[in-house]
Amino acid sequence: MCRLLKQLLIALTLAATLVVSAWAITLEEAARRVAQQYDAKVVSAQTVERDGRRIHVIRIVTEDGVVRTVRVPAGDD
Repeated sequence: MCRLLKQLLIALTLAATLVVSAWAITLEEAARRVAQQYDAKVVSAQTVERDGRRIHVIRIVTEDGVVRTVRVPAGDD
């Protein structure tokens, strides 16, 4: 019974890890999506930690010259 319980816990842990990984977004993917959404060019991109959570901070410049900063949750918490 103990061995079965350990195997079950391992399986659940692996499953949870896969789910979180599926929701996580890379910095490159976040930058690509933001650039596409705003029809803009990426000026800078970095990942920061705020209140214990990782956030991708993407700075863009639109076609009409407006500079914006967009924050995207990294989703790996």
